[in-house]
Amino acid sequence: MVPGEFLRCSIREKMMPAMSKAQQKAAGAALSAMRGETRKSSLKGASRGMAESMSEKQLEELAETKRKGLPEKKSKG
Repeated sequence: MVPGEFLRCSIREKMMPAMSKAQQKAAGAALSAMRGETRKSSLKGASRGMAESMSEKQLEELAETKRKGLPEKKSKG
């Protein structure tokens, strides 16, 4: 499974907001690389997977999630 793959949605479904600050930051990094603002080779982990498997619109929706109230990382439960 590619990191970020669980976030893919069909056209009829709405995109989920980021579930953690780490996920929101990774989406922002992937979006920056997709737009050419940073190098794709600088991406690591989840942000690299997101850049490869998600559209720019999906990344925008995740990246624009407000951080207030989000946990640093999503709990495993």
